[in-house]
Order: sequence, then structure tokens, then C-alpha cells
Amino acid sequence: MSTTVFCAQHDIVWEDKAATHARVEALLAPMEFPAGALLVLPEMFSTGFSLDVPRIAEGEARETEHFLAGVAKRCAIFVEGGVVTAGPDGRGRNEAVIFSPAGRELARYGKMQPFTLGGESANFTAGAAPIVFPWGKCLVAPFICYDLRFPEIFRPAARARAHLMTVIASWPEGRIGQWVKLLQARAIENQCYVAGVNRVGRDPRFRYVGRSVIVDFRGEIVADAGAEEGVICAGLDLAALAEYRRELPFLEDIREDFVPTPKE
Repeated sequence: MSTTVFCAQHDIVWEDKAATHARVEALLAPMEFPAGALLVLPEMFSTGFSLDVPRIAEGEARETEHFLAGVAKRCAIFVEGGVVTAGPDGRGRNEAVIFSPAGRELARYGKMQPFTLGGESANFTAGAAPIVFPWGKCLVAPFICYDLRFPEIFRPAARARAHLMTVIASWPEGRIGQWVKLLQARAIENQCYVAGVNRVGRDPRFRYVGRSVIVDFRGEIVADAGAEEGVICAGLDLAALAEYRRELPFLEDIREDFVPTPKE
């Protein structure tokens, strides 16, 4: 099974799932995926970063989830993408959902850090904990956008020895330099690969310039999508990662036995 990760960055038709699904289909049509590869799409990839939960949430039809499952099955790959579901209180849940090559749901992660400054916390509930899921022999930990600014929530995935961390996002142009640096930092401190997948284009508030990147366990960028629609990929060398962790066993020194002591 392939250990190649693909990152697709695309423009989004605002709050229009069907139109955006068609756009993604066109972007993926020329691609030839090795069997069992992992394809990652951005946060809320079919609607844009909207706070209108009733309008964008997956209803009984589960249109976006069926779309992701269909791509996974048709291409014989694993697929991760961002969706919104609605809770009983009407608030949304910003999620990354992963489907297997059989088209079955493999894992689902809820964004732990809703973006308070942008109004997300008022309209969305926070996820409870990080998760790790198996992609063949590779362990993958998915995260979403604003999570990236909170390294402590990545640490449980590092303790689980995740080989790859994915960060799907709607990260605006004004802070794009920080996006790349933070992705590199998460790779370095957790000694793992990191795939950051951002969108391009505009929504009613912001402009997005992509910069989806795949970063290796040394913090080096091995693939960069730049500012246009497109797909990048990189093969993950799990043997080299294992050797790097053996040579530099920094993760073994993670401490869990202390809390800050308040000053009297």
C-alpha cells in the first residue's frame, strides 16, 4: 500500500456544496493515485468557512460525506476532508472525516480550538480530544486550522507516536507566513511528518493564498503548492523517520508529571 500523501488546495464556491464538489472533481480528474494513498482536502472544503450552521451542516442526505466516500472508493484511496455537522442544540461541529478505500468512515475528529476571534466559538462546539487513526502502517493525527496555534493538543498524538499530522485549514493571506512556520514547528517538536492543507480564493471576508505544504520530520518543506489551485504530493519514508527517532529520542523525554506552581 502506498505511503504517499496528496494535498489538494482549491477555491470554494461560497456555501454551495454541489458546485464545489464539481470543482474538486475537475481538479482531481487528471490525477493518478497509487492504491491506498491518502488525499487531504481543506477545512470546510465544500462550503468555505461559514458560521451559518443550518445552511452548511450535513443533513440527512450527508452530501459532502457521500462525495468524500465516493472519491475514496472510486480512486481506491483514503480521503480526509472538512465537514460540518449540527448538534441537538443547533450549534455546529467543525470536523475532519476520513474514509477508507472501501468508502467506509474510518475516523472523525472534532476541532478542539474553535476560532473565537472569528465567531466560531459562539456557533460551534469544541471537540473533546485528539485522535489517531491507522493508514496502513502509518499512524495519522488530524487537526484543524486554529488548532495549529496550540502545540499542547498535538502532544498526545506525539506520545502515541503519530507518523503524520494533518492540518486542514481556511488560513487567510494576512497570516500565511505564520501558517508555514507553525507547521514546521509542529513537525520539528513532534518528530513527524506534517501535511498542512489550505484553500485558495476569496470568501465574503478574506483572501486565501494556499501555501499547502508537506513538511518532513526535520522541519524541511518537501512539497509546496504555492498560491494557485493544485495538488501536491510526497512519499513518506517511515523507515527513515524511525531511524531519526532512534538517533534523537527526544520524544522519550516528554514529561507529564508537572503542572505550573502558582506564586503566592
